[in-house]
Amino acid sequence: MNGSFFSSPTFPQAVNNQVPSSPPTNYSVEQSFPLEQSLIENILRLNKGKRVRAFVSYPDSNEWRDKIYTGIIEQSGRDHLIISDPTNGNWYLIRMIYLNYVEFDEPINYNPDYSDTFD
Repeated sequence: MNGSFFSSPTFPQAVNNQVPSSPPTNYSVEQSFPLEQSLIENILRLNKGKRVRAFVSYPDSNEWRDKIYTGIIEQSGRDHLIISDPTNGNWYLIRMIYLNYVEFDEPINYNPDYSDTFD
């Protein structure tokens, strides 16, 4: 054939896949967490130190099907909530997958723009 029916194949330019050896100087902890993080986690972090009741369900347990933990929010992470109960000195590590909802005894700190989410 004369080459006019099929065009010559073209290939994309090479892409630079090098990873920088160190983060930029303006890099901060806040930037290392994506904004898509769970809103529940962010709200719990914003309300650290407040007294709450955490309503939890354990579907695979007959003895602990539904449980309420009362105490102070100490920490919150992507997959957990830590509550301390000053009345008995117990600390609870609750997995978020079991958390149904949280009741607060006072107004909730809420910041939808995430600017105050991290310490």
